[in-house]
This record gives sequence, C-alpha cells and structure tokens, in this order.
Amino acid sequence: MNRNDIYVVYGSNPKEMAKKILNEVQIEDLIGDRKKKIGIKPNLVVAKPAQEGATTHPEMVAGAIEYLKEKGYEDISVIEGSWVGDRTSAAFDICGYNDLKRKYGVKLVDTQKDSFSSYDCKGISINICDSAMEVDFMINMPVLKGHCQTGVTCALKNNKGVITNQEKRKFHTMGLHKPIAHLNTVAKNDFIMVDGICGDLNFEEGGNPVSMNRIIAATDPVLCDSYVCDLMGYSLDEVPYVKMAEKLGVGSSRTEDANVIEINEAKSAMSSTISGRKVQGLAKFVEEVDACSACYGSLIRALDRLDETGDSRNIKDKICIGQGFKDKNGNLGIGICTSNFHKSLPGCPPRAIDIVGFLKHLK
Repeated sequence: MNRNDIYVVYGSNPKEMAKKILNEVQIEDLIGDRKKKIGIKPNLVVAKPAQEGATTHPEMVAGAIEYLKEKGYEDISVIEGSWVGDRTSAAFDICGYNDLKRKYGVKLVDTQKDSFSSYDCKGISINICDSAMEVDFMINMPVLKGHCQTGVTCALKNNKGVITNQEKRKFHTMGLHKPIAHLNTVAKNDFIMVDGICGDLNFEEGGNPVSMNRIIAATDPVLCDSYVCDLMGYSLDEVPYVKMAEKLGVGSSRTEDANVIEINEAKSAMSSTISGRKVQGLAKFVEEVDACSACYGSLIRALDRLDETGDSRNIKDKICIGQGFKDKNGNLGIGICTSNFHKSLPGCPPRAIDIVGFLKHLK
C-alpha cells in the first residue's frame, strides 16, 4: 500500500467490510513480524452505541481482530480514553468492547488510568500514554463525523484519546487545532481505518446519525482527513489542524494526488459530498473561549433542540462558555466556569437537557 492510496469499501456489514479492506491492502505486509504488539485505537468519546453516530462500531473492530488472528497476530490491545466527563470503562461496556475482550481475548486499555511520558512534539511538550507508544503497530479507527468546535473529526483528532485527561484540558486552552497537529508528529498512525457507517455529521457525541455505509483506509492521516473534509463539504481552511499537521511533516493534504481505490460499488444512492453544517448556525448564539468539547457539545445539542421547538427566540444575549470565563463577570453563561455570571447554569459538563430547561425559561 502506497502513502497516497485511499481505499474505500461500501456496505452495511462492518465486520465483513473490515475484513475485505484489510485483505485488499494486505495489512500483514505492512505489519511484518507476527510477534509485534498491535494497538487498535477506536473512537469511544462517549458511552453510546455506535448506531447513534459517535463511536466506532465494535463489529468493525471484531473484523479487524479476526483478520489479524487469522494471519497469526495474537498480541492485540484496544487502547482508548473517553472525553473528560465520561468514563472509558462505561464506554467499553455500553459500546460492546467488553464482549470483544471475552470473545477474542484482546486487552482493553483505559488511557484515563494509564501511565504517561512527556514527548517533544516539534516544539510542544505533550504527555502521551505509555500503552499507545509501546505498541509496534497502531491501527487508528476513528469515526467519520462532525465536531462542534473543529468542524470535522477523524484520524488526526482521534489521537486525543491517547493523552491524559489533564492534557485534554490543556489542549482546549490552546485552541485544539495547534496541539492536535503537534500531537500527530509523535502519536502513532501506522494504519487508518475510518468508520463511515453512520457518523453524526454535526456533533462528535452523536444523536443524529447519517448513514454513509463505507469504510475508508489510508496510511497518511493528513491525506485521510483531507479526503474526509471533501466528503463533508468543508474546505481545509475551515479545519485548520489538517494544514498545520501537513506543515509539520505529518502528511500531505493533496487529495488531487490521491489514488482512490473503490473496492466495490455502493449499493444505495450516496452523494459523493455529504454536508452537515447546522452547528455553524447554532453557534451564532455562543461566545466560546477555551471550552471543553463535552461542555460545548452539550450546549450545541441544547440549542439544536431549542431551535426545533422555536424556543431559541428567548435567547437575547450571547451565551458565554469555556475556561476563559473563570472568575469573570457577565450576563449569561453555561458551565461552572461562568459561575460569577448574573445568569449561569452550573455543571462540569452540564447536561444538554438541563441547558434546554435553563435557556427555555430565560426572562
């Protein structure tokens, strides 16, 4: 498999699709020695089933495990850490990964509880979990979906799951894009297999899944994410961390030079460009400074519900959210960081349902 290759397989059976694409690329030739330690990095940002559009299908991971075991690989670990505010252990259970452990004997590693080491990521010091750096070959399995702050989340951003919770908070104070790009100068991306079955194209925490029925494979995370941006209708200027990573030497964004290999034909009508941009319209109500994804995502989801019911007309002031508002005064805020505001809803992070009730009854 060449660095500029992008493989695509269509279908609705994630397990068989995963096997098909791994066979097509002959991943065993990329890995080599059967004694190597293999890591699988899914996206389990929240404890929600994959059908809701936020997390990697366990069937897809099962297909990869079965294929690898058939080729003689036995030392396989699933490595992940949910976002701040959720427990990875709950995600392993609800998302079906404990079943994979029982069936295949793979190890489940919770990076929220892992040891870590500091690395110089081309000018930025980042604490990366030891389990992710100790594997010989990492298979990154992100979900093709939208993100309320970065627009798109895929291979590059999925590596946030291999850093500590403290580091995740620091990333948000740095604006997400720059630290994500620098992280990927060190974090392992040996092979990428994107779950494009039914990602939510607006929210990283799911809830509005859109069937796309495809799996995408690549070895260049920058090229992979650039291709996904094209699919979702985003320009690279709208997703800055992709070009930042390219400038740091992580990969190439030139999708015009990509060799796209479609293993089979799509059996249903699916547009080659998929758009999901409602979040940008909802963000007009918000003033965000260094907000964590969990908190910001809850607010956007709440605004989506209020927009549907017509109750967003009650909102007259900008809604402030984020760590940048700690110890500051203001009128309307969401989350514990705005506790000094005249009107503030506590929580770290607050629930979307609570935000709906709070904003609906503003006076």
